[in-house]
Amino acid sequence: MADQLQPPLTRIQQKNRDRILKGALSVFSTSGFRGATIDQIAEAAGLSKPNVLYYFASKDDIHKSLLTTLLDMWLAPMIRINPEGEPLEEVMAYVRAKLEMSRRFPRESRLFAYEILQGAPHLTEILGGGLRDIVDRAATILQGWMDQGRLSPVDPHHLIFSIWALTQHYADFDVQVRAVLGPGHDPFVEAGPFLDNLYRTMLHV
Repeated sequence: MADQLQPPLTRIQQKNRDRILKGALSVFSTSGFRGATIDQIAEAAGLSKPNVLYYFASKDDIHKSLLTTLLDMWLAPMIRINPEGEPLEEVMAYVRAKLEMSRRFPRESRLFAYEILQGAPHLTEILGGGLRDIVDRAATILQGWMDQGRLSPVDPHHLIFSIWALTQHYADFDVQVRAVLGPGHDPFVEAGPFLDNLYRTMLHV
């Protein structure tokens, strides 16, 4: 017999699910995956343990769902790259969006980075499929602009990697960056003009 489609979540169910993921983010960010427990997640979410297990079968299920949600969020600005837009401005909009996400969601960025450093055990299928497809699409757009002489020619995949590295560094190594800069500095405000100048110089034709 074919599997029945799951009915959409009610507003209350979606609210509870979001509470669990928010609580899980707090717990995983401080205790790591191995140190986190369902009890801790339930307490952080303000729900009972049975209530948490009603929405998610296990800690692993919560972790994978959280990471998948985060990956969707990270990839959204890349999906918005418009092949009909002005090439340099499309790239700069992507850089600014990634930097702003690092500013607004530092815990999420660090959690995702930690998962990758562990070999991405919860994201293997996604990284080899959906992520690659989206990155390849963006790289194809970038290569097309370069072939048209509208951007300076560089390897498009490594251009994307560099944007990830330079923007997410400010979230993943926030303590180090602030220690080096010292009091009175806002790393994200100061990084914006630097990255803008860097990529405009690199890609301008």
